[in-house]
Amino acid sequence: MVDVARRAFMQGAGIGVLAFTIDGVEVMLTAAQARAQGVPLRMLKPEEAQTLEAVGETLAIGARQAGIAHFVDQQLGLPPPYALLTIRVSELRPPYVNFYRAALGGIERASQAQHGRTYGELDEAAQRDFVTRLRQGKLEGWQGPSQSTVYGMLRNDAIDVVYGTVEGFARLSVPYMPHILPQRSW
Repeated sequence: MVDVARRAFMQGAGIGVLAFTIDGVEVMLTAAQARAQGVPLRMLKPEEAQTLEAVGETLAIGARQAGIAHFVDQQLGLPPPYALLTIRVSELRPPYVNFYRAALGGIERASQAQHGRTYGELDEAAQRDFVTRLRQGKLEGWQGPSQSTVYGMLRNDAIDVVYGTVEGFARLSVPYMPHILPQRSW
């Protein structure tokens, strides 16, 4: 990435907008705007996005509307050093889409095995119980990356997209104190 493009990327990330490609044109949108406008996903399959949105909503209420699937999808399309995903600072190696595919597939396999339904089809109580067991590493017959790693990465993504904005900080009644203040609100 050339230095000018990196500066533009950092400026956009600082104000909560990301570069999405719509009909071959790059536009700057928040993840929520990209979701609302139905921007096509480039890295995640539709069923993976549905699972990510459902799990994200369990982990942080509002993650679906905040555009968790579009956020993760957009970040997976970047060169790994520029991704804003927590996975970038983990022991896991790129391409990161492999982790997400394995994690989301593991969630669906476990949900089907235990409930005979996709995770998104479970009622709220069953979803919370499922995520609790995922966090504790107690999903029997699990096939995928470490359950605690899946929980941690998806939880961080959900929290980032819901609370990692000026508005998210305000909802928590926490003063937003950035190192460099964004030029405008997200």
